[in-house]
Amino acid sequence: MKEVVCKKEELSPGNIMSAHVGPIPIVLCRTPDGEFYAFTNKCVHQGAPMSEGVLCGAPAPTDTPGEYHYEKEGEVLRCPWHGIEFDIKNEGRMIVDSNRKLGNFNVSFEGDDVVVSTKK
Repeated sequence: MKEVVCKKEELSPGNIMSAHVGPIPIVLCRTPDGEFYAFTNKCVHQGAPMSEGVLCGAPAPTDTPGEYHYEKEGEVLRCPWHGIEFDIKNEGRMIVDSNRKLGNFNVSFEGDDVVVSTKK
Protein backbone atom coordinates (compact mmCIF):
# COMPACT_ATOMS: atom_id res chain seq x y z
CA MET A 1 0.00 0.00 0.00
CA LYS A 2 1.31 3.45 -0.87
CA GLU A 3 -0.06 6.95 -0.71
CA VAL A 4 0.91 10.53 -1.49
CA VAL A 5 0.87 12.20 1.92
CA CYS A 6 1.96 15.75 1.08
CA LYS A 7 4.09 17.95 -1.14
CA LYS A 8 7.76 18.36 -0.14
CA GLU A 9 7.29 22.06 0.61
CA GLU A 10 4.38 21.36 3.00
CA LEU A 11 6.77 20.00 5.63
CA SER A 12 9.70 22.27 6.38
CA PRO A 13 13.01 20.86 7.64
CA GLY A 14 13.04 20.11 11.37
CA ASN A 15 9.28 19.51 11.59
CA ILE A 16 6.77 16.66 11.76
CA MET A 17 3.18 16.13 10.66
CA SER A 18 0.47 13.49 10.93
CA ALA A 19 -0.84 11.71 7.84
CA HIS A 20 -2.31 8.36 6.79
CA VAL A 21 -1.24 5.51 4.55
CA GLY A 22 -4.63 4.01 3.83
CA PRO A 23 -6.20 3.55 7.28
CA ILE A 24 -2.82 3.59 9.09
CA PRO A 25 -2.00 6.80 11.01
CA ILE A 26 1.63 7.84 10.54
CA VAL A 27 3.97 10.61 11.61
CA LEU A 28 6.10 12.09 8.83
CA CYS A 29 9.41 13.63 9.93
CA ARG A 30 11.79 15.89 8.03
CA THR A 31 15.28 16.33 9.42
CA PRO A 32 17.07 19.70 9.33
CA ASP A 33 19.13 18.38 6.39
CA GLY A 34 15.89 17.71 4.45
CA GLU A 35 15.57 13.92 4.72
CA PHE A 36 12.10 12.41 5.18
CA TYR A 37 11.18 9.50 7.49
CA ALA A 38 7.80 7.95 8.32
CA PHE A 39 6.69 5.93 11.35
CA THR A 40 3.52 4.65 12.94
CA ASN A 41 1.87 7.47 14.87
CA LYS A 42 1.82 5.49 18.10
CA CYS A 43 4.50 5.31 20.78
CA VAL A 44 5.56 1.76 21.66
CA HIS A 45 5.40 2.63 25.37
CA GLN A 46 1.77 3.63 25.95
CA GLY A 47 0.39 4.58 22.55
CA ALA A 48 0.90 8.35 22.56
CA PRO A 49 0.39 10.11 19.20
CA MET A 50 3.97 10.73 18.09
CA SER A 51 2.84 13.54 15.78
CA GLU A 52 2.21 15.61 18.93
CA GLY A 53 5.86 15.16 19.95
CA VAL A 54 8.87 17.11 18.74
CA LEU A 55 12.03 16.59 16.72
CA CYS A 56 14.98 17.43 18.89
CA GLY A 57 18.48 16.23 19.76
CA ALA A 58 19.83 14.23 22.66
CA PRO A 59 22.57 14.66 25.25
CA ALA A 60 25.57 12.37 24.89
CA PRO A 61 28.23 11.58 27.48
CA THR A 62 31.79 12.86 27.25
CA ASP A 63 35.00 11.56 28.82
CA THR A 64 34.53 13.95 31.76
CA PRO A 65 32.06 12.70 34.39
CA GLY A 66 28.98 14.92 34.62
CA GLU A 67 29.65 16.61 31.27
CA TYR A 68 27.50 16.07 28.21
CA HIS A 69 27.29 17.43 24.72
CA TYR A 70 24.22 17.72 22.55
CA GLU A 71 24.03 15.68 19.34
CA LYS A 72 21.61 14.46 16.66
CA GLU A 73 19.75 17.79 16.55
CA GLY A 74 16.51 17.27 14.62
CA GLU A 75 17.05 13.50 14.42
CA VAL A 76 15.33 12.44 17.63
CA LEU A 77 11.55 12.11 17.86
CA ARG A 78 10.42 12.68 21.46
CA CYS A 79 7.14 11.21 22.70
CA PRO A 80 4.73 13.90 23.93
CA TRP A 81 3.55 11.91 26.96
CA HIS A 82 6.65 10.54 28.67
CA GLY A 83 9.60 11.96 26.74
CA ILE A 84 10.81 8.63 25.34
CA GLU A 85 13.17 9.33 22.46
CA PHE A 86 13.52 7.55 19.12
CA ASP A 87 16.38 7.93 16.63
CA ILE A 88 14.66 8.52 13.31
CA LYS A 89 17.84 7.92 11.28
CA ASN A 90 18.24 4.52 12.96
CA GLU A 91 14.92 2.95 11.93
CA GLY A 92 13.04 4.71 14.73
CA ARG A 93 14.88 2.75 17.43
CA MET A 94 14.41 3.84 21.03
CA ILE A 95 17.54 5.61 22.26
CA VAL A 96 17.65 3.85 25.65
CA ASP A 97 16.66 0.40 24.31
CA SER A 98 17.60 -0.15 20.66
CA ASN A 99 15.67 -3.44 20.61
CA ARG A 100 12.42 -1.44 20.64
CA LYS A 101 11.43 0.74 17.73
CA LEU A 102 8.57 2.49 16.03
CA GLY A 103 7.07 0.80 12.99
CA ASN A 104 8.60 2.44 9.94
CA PHE A 105 7.62 3.00 6.33
CA ASN A 106 9.35 3.60 3.02
CA VAL A 107 9.45 7.19 1.80
CA SER A 108 9.93 8.05 -1.87
CA PHE A 109 9.16 10.95 -4.17
CA GLU A 110 7.17 11.43 -7.34
CA GLY A 111 8.10 14.91 -8.48
CA ASP A 112 7.24 17.16 -5.51
CA ASP A 113 4.94 14.56 -3.93
CA VAL A 114 6.06 12.69 -0.81
CA VAL A 115 4.96 9.06 -1.17
CA VAL A 116 4.83 6.75 1.85
CA SER A 117 4.44 3.01 1.48
CA THR A 118 4.35 -0.02 3.73
CA LYS A 119 7.48 -2.17 3.88
CA LYS A 120 7.35 -5.61 2.30
